[in-house]
Amino acid sequence: MVARAARATDLADLDAEVSDCFACPRLVRWREEVARTRRAAFREQEYWGRPVPGFGAVDARIAILGLAPAAHGGNRTGRIFTGDRSGDVLFAALHRAGLANQPTSIAADDGLTLRDTRIFSAVRCAPPDNKPTPEERDTCAPWLHREVALIRPTLRVVVALGAFAWTAWWPVLHQVYGQRPPSPRPRFGHGAHWSGTAAPELLGCYHVSQQNTFTGRLTPEMLDDVFGRAKQLAGVD
Repeated sequence: MVARAARATDLADLDAEVSDCFACPRLVRWREEVARTRRAAFREQEYWGRPVPGFGAVDARIAILGLAPAAHGGNRTGRIFTGDRSGDVLFAALHRAGLANQPTSIAADDGLTLRDTRIFSAVRCAPPDNKPTPEERDTCAPWLHREVALIRPTLRVVVALGAFAWTAWWPVLHQVYGQRPPSPRPRFGHGAHWSGTAAPELLGCYHVSQQNTFTGRLTPEMLDDVFGRAKQLAGVD
């Protein structure tokens, strides 16, 4: 896995390698089972059913790090946060912030583009119950590390969506930036901010899951604040 990730010379190479990964048996079984059985509303659609690569600008100044693709979202459409309600909330916020050209993300060919922003997840396959194991996170980590390394020249801010993504970031400091992660680790929270010496600024944001957005734990105004702050830290107008 490490060797496969390392040999990717650009993001297109990396995306192709990610999409052909079979490293985690439990995740492979689940993503393919979901693609076979399908949700009734999408019965006539052909599911992607593979690992989901990152999406967005190759010269991103802002990165958004999520948990994993949704079974009937990214696992169906082949694009992260696309075709589900979490994506509806996220891309509406990115559009309000001027970081997306449209407020919706419906399908991989819907014309969506991102400005100064790239989105990827800590685990690239849809997990059962949206809960990847720590072992699966660590197995998938080389893809994350290589993606960050490829955008390192421009990357200034990382927005971690949820505690899982926040935790997944710390090994990146060592693997990509050669920095020892802080000890003790800063605690995740919405609006949490960690600043290193030669690494991107890290911002915490509650995940855009229905559990958070439907209950009001995460509001559009809270998202606007996070992305406004990310733009300011990244020097994005």
